[in-house]
Amino acid sequence: MRRALTLAEQAAVAGEVPVGAVLVRDGQAIGEGFNQPICSHDPTAHAEIVALRAAAKVAGNYRLPDSTLYVTLEPCTMCIGALIHARVARLVFAAREPRAGAVVSTLQLCEHPSYNHRMDWQEGVLAEPSSALLTAFFKARR
Repeated sequence: MRRALTLAEQAAVAGEVPVGAVLVRDGQAIGEGFNQPICSHDPTAHAEIVALRAAAKVAGNYRLPDSTLYVTLEPCTMCIGALIHARVARLVFAAREPRAGAVVSTLQLCEHPSYNHRMDWQEGVLAEPSSALLTAFFKARR
């Protein structure tokens, strides 16, 4: 998660919402990314999606079983869908996203009965520094 926080800081420097993500399998980071929809002109370029794309290239497969994604903010609906389709085994996120979080805050998509893949998840790892980074970013923009 510390690496994800470093990536989130890079997003903030680039003027993007400070979210970072790292995908790990067998103890090795195989993909990482930070939010970059503004600079890449891509509405799907959330940190999670960027990390999944990088990991899929390394793995040579769009399925990423037995992997864990560490991300600094609770994923949105789009990102949860991508994690499920990639068959990520575990999700660890730092801070809740009360407006659009799709794990516990607004929706509980990891538990939705229509999905044929179940992903374990954990929240709160380094939540305080992640929340502080987001708060400072949005305070500076106002």
